[in-house]
Amino acid sequence: MKHDFKFISKHSPQVKSAYSDLMEILSLVHDDLRKQYTFQHKPVGSYSRNMITYDAKSNIGFDFDINIYPNDEENRFTAKQIKLLFKQSLDKFAHRYGYDFAEDSTRVLTIKVKDRKNSRILHSVDFAFVNDYEDDDGYDCQEYIHYNKKQNAYSWSEQSQGFYMLPERFQWIKDNGLKGALYTLYIRRKNNNDDPNKHSRSLFAEAVNACYNENCDE
Repeated sequence: MKHDFKFISKHSPQVKSAYSDLMEILSLVHDDLRKQYTFQHKPVGSYSRNMITYDAKSNIGFDFDINIYPNDEENRFTAKQIKLLFKQSLDKFAHRYGYDFAEDSTRVLTIKVKDRKNSRILHSVDFAFVNDYEDDDGYDCQEYIHYNKKQNAYSWSEQSQGFYMLPERFQWIKDNGLKGALYTLYIRRKNNNDDPNKHSRSLFAEAVNACYNENCDE
């Protein structure tokens, strides 16, 4: 087995310290970008559910997933401008806290704190840029900034149908006493994952859907 993921509490000293630094970075970025656009931010995924993991066997530390909600109701900025302005500002400040420059991928920006001597990622942060809105039929929807590397193009893309079912399925799992089974599935998927571009939030969604489908009779 290449990986040996284990859970670590968000109340542990190293996670609390890293999260505190992250909040300081976001405050600096917010102040720096204020003349362009403002934003809200929210931790999602493993941190919000206290399901943070680290790999005891390889070079992968724990990670945070943060949603960035840009305030641009007048559509003054393109998807590319929103993401790259944030990246430029992030690169100004994150290095003060030991992070490398941000890496741009399909769905997120990622920053990492590395132990170069031991070739290890101590922890990382994934920033997704999202917009919540109500469609013409009154349904709550969400879109995210998608980066097409081959075409070097950025666009707002609608979340998949599975995204909208996730909160309800996670609640069903909790209500039916299956969180332990979910934890086992999540760790198993992380241990079996060989795709460095597949992030924790995607693996968590897969684990929720698998746990629900295996146990729900509907």
